[in-house]
Amino acid sequence: GCSQAKTNIVDMPVPPEWQVTIKVVDEAGIPVGGADVQVGYFVTPPKNESNEMTSRQGKTDTNGLFVATGRSQYMLYCSARLAGFYQTAVTHELGMVYNKPRHEPWNPTIALPLKRIVNPIPMYAKRVNLGMPIFDKPVGFDLEIGDWVAPSGKGVKTDIVFTGHLAKRAEDDSDWKLVVGFPNAGDGIQTFEKHSLPPGQGSALRSPQNALESGYQTEWVKSNSRRPGEPSVYNLDESLNFFLRVRTILDEKGNVKSAQYGKIYGDFLDFTYYLNPTPNDRNVEFDPNQNLLKKLRSTEQVAAP
Repeated sequence: GCSQAKTNIVDMPVPPEWQVTIKVVDEAGIPVGGADVQVGYFVTPPKNESNEMTSRQGKTDTNGLFVATGRSQYMLYCSARLAGFYQTAVTHELGMVYNKPRHEPWNPTIALPLKRIVNPIPMYAKRVNLGMPIFDKPVGFDLEIGDWVAPSGKGVKTDIVFTGHLAKRAEDDSDWKLVVGFPNAGDGIQTFEKHSLPPGQGSALRSPQNALESGYQTEWVKSNSRRPGEPSVYNLDESLNFFLRVRTILDEKGNVKSAQYGKIYGDFLDFTYYLNPTPNDRNVEFDPNQNLLKKLRSTEQVAAP
């Protein structure tokens, strides 16, 4: 028999019509002409299949615009690509309509900003999902080796210092705190714009091409408490992004003479990090084909720039 889940598509013999205008711009907001745009949407599937997608495709005009129309429910999957830029994708929820011939709002403009491919470089990049090896004592992490510093792991040089504290009175009664710090004066961390889109959306390059020169703070603190009878708060924020400055050497006046820059996507202690090997180079545009960390397990490999 037919499952209930997919009756919605079949309910309406003629789904309502939609029209969208895709606007493709570069980082400066200047329209990008000639970009390849795709607007994907669900159509009534063939018999015995749960869903079927099709798409409208075309190129943007000199004003960076592409207009698409179609008939469907639910959402649109919009993407833009052009040689020399990273692909950008977003989903657009179609307004719910009841017995109306078309979706409202009619013809919304959906912005797809493209980031330029400037200079992708080899970097140390690794996806890590860690538990603290020890509590109430600082533990160093070596970004170049990708492990805790000895004796907790094979690491040699401390780039980031993690200090965890856990007071667990019962399964539902605990306090947890993590301090992310650094060994050198001038080292630090700062957040950049949150990436609130689900995986696979937004620009393929989640970060700017370069880390910022200043604005680094000496530590990042996160904490979590549980109390009996209260719902558990799970506070891993995957939309976080950070710039890092490590291995800093200051001159006599306290200015940065030398430092290495990198970035982190995700939250502690489940994140992906990237480290530029060249001192004083703030480029954080990673070439996924040139990872300086070898022999990574599949769960540790990094495909995103």
